[in-house]
Amino acid sequence: MKIKSLVFMSTLALFAGYAPLAISAGASSDHVEIVGTPAPGSKFAKLHDGMYSKEIVDLIGQPTDQKSYQTGKAFIPFHFGGDNFRVEYLYKGEGSLTFSSGGIGNTAMKLIKITVNPSESGYVH
Repeated sequence: MKIKSLVFMSTLALFAGYAPLAISAGASSDHVEIVGTPAPGSKFAKLHDGMYSKEIVDLIGQPTDQKSYQTGKAFIPFHFGGDNFRVEYLYKGEGSLTFSSGGIGNTAMKLIKITVNPSESGYVH
């Protein structure tokens, strides 16, 4: 009986120790990583920290193409934070924008990375 109680209490302590880390994990920073320098007057020069995909599409237009993928956080047990999947918008002649999303009940996609690439074809290969 004591061994079962010990195993149960050890398991409970293990989950209690890891749960706060899983809940707080995610792409919560407002900082946007920028790779390259957007040309003055370009579409990407209009973007800033804290923007979401809908706002960006309204501002600079629809992407030429897009792709999406799951992150490793989607497979973490008891992970209730965001950044479970990412979507990348490709803009021909501009580069790409990477968005993070996936928190429970949250479908908003937040801009996390701008990659400036004037030779971007705009299509997923």
